[in-house]
Formats: sequence, C-alpha cells, structure tokens
Amino acid sequence: MTKVESLREAYGRELVRIAKEDKRIVVLDADLCGSTKSCYMEREIPERFFEMGIAEQNMLSTAAGLSLVGKIPFVNSFSVFAVGQPYNQIRQGIAIPKLNVKIVGSSCGLSDFGDGATHQSVEDISIMRSIPNMVVIVPVDAIETRKVVQESTKYTGPVYIRVNRNDLPNITNESDVFKIGKAQKIVDGEDLVIFACGLMVSQALKARETLLTQGISLRVVNISTIKPLDIKGIKEFSKDVKGILTAEEHSIIGGLGGAICEALSDENVKIKRIGINDKFGQSARCYEDLIQFYNLTPEAIVKKAKELI
Repeated sequence: MTKVESLREAYGRELVRIAKEDKRIVVLDADLCGSTKSCYMEREIPERFFEMGIAEQNMLSTAAGLSLVGKIPFVNSFSVFAVGQPYNQIRQGIAIPKLNVKIVGSSCGLSDFGDGATHQSVEDISIMRSIPNMVVIVPVDAIETRKVVQESTKYTGPVYIRVNRNDLPNITNESDVFKIGKAQKIVDGEDLVIFACGLMVSQALKARETLLTQGISLRVVNISTIKPLDIKGIKEFSKDVKGILTAEEHSIIGGLGGAICEALSDENVKIKRIGINDKFGQSARCYEDLIQFYNLTPEAIVKKAKELI
C-alpha cells in the first residue's frame, strides 16, 4: 500500500534539519506557524524565527532586508495570503533585484476546505509564474517536498513553493533526484501523455488504471517545477502520443495547463486541460467533496482522455 504523508510536516521538519546545518536560514511567519509548520523552527531554533503577525507586506519586506545581509529567509503563510497580500513587495522588492527569498505558500488550492474562497488559492501559480526571475515549484508528495527545501536552499534567487494542506500519497522514491526545472516521468504509456502537478499526479495514476482496462495507455509525467518549465522534456514526452492532457488543482487560466499550451504552441498536437474552470473555491465538509465538485477526479481525467482518443 502506498504511504500517505503530510507535505506540511515534511516541509517544517526538513526546514529545521537544514537550518541546523546552515546558519544563514531564517524563518518568518504571518501568525500561522501551527498550520504552515514553521512552528518547528520556532520551537527548536527560536533565535532565527520571526513571528510577523498578520502583516504579510512587512514580512516580505523584512525578508528582503535579511537576504541583503546574507541570510536565506523562508517566509510562510497560506498561499492566498503569501501571494496576494504582498504582491507589490514580492515584485518590487524581491523579484526585480533577484533577492534570495523563499516564499512558501501553505494550504494551496482547495486544500483548506473549511474556510472557503477567501482562504483557497486557485490563481497563485498564474500570478507567480508571470513574475520575472521567480521560480515556481509544486511538490507532488512529502518525499519531494523535502528535496524541494534542500534544492531551494542551494538555489540563489526568489522561489515560490506551493504546499498542500492535506496528506497525499507518496508518488516518488527517496532515490529519485529532484532538480529545479526538470520534469519527471512517473510511468510510461503509449497512447496519451498527462502532465500533472501536486494532487493531480496521484489522480492521474488512478485514471491510468481505469484507462488500461479500456485499452488506453497513459503516460504520467510529474511537472513539479512550473517555472522554469522543462520545455525540452515536455516536447520529448509528447512527440510519440496521440494527444496530451494537463491536470492541476488550480484555475485552468494561467497555470500548468496554460504553460504547457504555450510551450507546445508551435507543435501539431491535441491538448485537453483538467483544472478549476474560472471559479473561486467554497467551503465544504471535506477536501474530497471539493475535488468531486470541481471535477478534479480520476473520472474526469478518464473522460477527457477518451475524448482525445
């Protein structure tokens, strides 16, 4: 049975582990450390943890200043607040001068199911992807999340990391190498290819099992780095199939699907996108209810795949 693990827990504990080795790492949070799991840093290395309160603009400006004196700031909030509240500070004060700040958006997508549209980020990839100099990463599981923290620390420049609130199945292996800007084929297929990120990779794998019973072979590719996009890899994975699918827990406008369409705009290919169809989120009893309501399911992938075939 596939192990299910918390991406937030993996992030928070790995950040502390690396911070113990690298004294340059400092952590800032906007009154949500229990949810973002930066609380582990507060408990274990409190002298390098800064509680900024509900003041994301100040938090990002402070992080910019810390980076200028050689620190590696990891700033934490829910995705919708980490991106939306301090957009101007991110653009003007961090991205333009290419400062070494890591922005970690927790509870991404619809994963904060109880708090509704105000707390659910369905447009953050689009916003951050459009900012020059910004790296955008969506870890697929806890294993990859730990590697993303490691590689983001080594990378010099602004990075946005999008972390799911809920436990997700481990798709990758400890032996897999994560590299910023590199797509990863999870399983091969001959008829169609699906490029997915986050939760939707596991949904694609479930859809693949159903499609195999119907004589359709689906290649599943994890696109954890949305920007810089692995255009060469995407073209390679697409060249010998009958059609292409994309799947993301994000608006179909400006996210992974849009990035794939841009990358393949000069190719003679058929593409169908699975994502949130230009709507905000809403409150629900559980995460699964929202996934069903917004058609982010294996069944939705199967339906689109059969349309392509």
